[in-house]
Amino acid sequence: MNSSQLPDLPFEKWNDTRFTVHIILQIIGKTRLASTARKNHWWSITLYVSPQGFSTRDIPINDGLESVEIEFNIARKAVVITQSSAQEIEISLKEKPSIAAFYKEYTSKLKGSGLSFDFVEKPFDVEIEKPFSNITEYHHYDWNAIEKFWKIMQWNNSILQEFSGRFYGKSCPVHIYWHHLDLVVTRFSGKKLPPMAASARVLEKDTYSHEQISFGFWAGDKNVQEPMYYSYTYPAPKGIDEETLQPEGAKWQDSNGSPMALLPYEKVKNSSNPRKAVLDFLESAYQAGAKRANWNIEELTVPDLDKL
Repeated sequence: MNSSQLPDLPFEKWNDTRFTVHIILQIIGKTRLASTARKNHWWSITLYVSPQGFSTRDIPINDGLESVEIEFNIARKAVVITQSSAQEIEISLKEKPSIAAFYKEYTSKLKGSGLSFDFVEKPFDVEIEKPFSNITEYHHYDWNAIEKFWKIMQWNNSILQEFSGRFYGKSCPVHIYWHHLDLVVTRFSGKKLPPMAASARVLEKDTYSHEQISFGFWAGDKNVQEPMYYSYTYPAPKGIDEETLQPEGAKWQDSNGSPMALLPYEKVKNSSNPRKAVLDFLESAYQAGAKRANWNIEELTVPDLDKL
């Protein structure tokens, strides 16, 4: 995809739609959380970019003898639940239901599916605290903006997949953490970190149990009101923000006391080679963190086949 093919995604023009989609994906993600066996670093609760939208992939039910997939299907303008028994449930979004109306129909139609709803029934880590069943003010579905967002996520998914394949060490799948709606891949050195304070949230305790460098893309939020690529090393090594980032326009910025590498999507879109710009950013951020944290970069690098 060249710069002329990459969609615009002005933050302010689809903010209410973004939040509506975000909360629906949180509901879908929480269903996976409640229905799936735990995997380290919360990798069992995430969502994925799919050929039709955003998906849980398969969720085991009936003691693993069957499975269910939940998908926010953009082409059908619906949330579609597909069972391995070939049954299908559809919750249409064409009439622009509020979050409350969607949630009522979603839970009603999924009863008896084998999926669990044993989760906190309100949004997580966003600016609204009401239960899903009381959120009536968000009912916004700009399908043109939603499709643009999905295409950008699909494109970035392919880039993060390529980047992930360059690393021999432990890394997560390329997936979406639905609490912040960011597309992520994380590399680990293998070094275990000291336990966090007892007062820390269980989310952080499991996420940050080991030394890591994380990379991602998110569509923006109230603090950063534009689509953005990012990377951070945890724990942040001293002097990392003195390292050079690529391409031009990438920068270090303080994030809760630690340096975070940032590259605006707009810079990528306007570059002569957008894919290379993103890969250069990811690689330069990795090299900065791995160098300063004393990772064995050479041993962890996947060589070209002709060099094996």
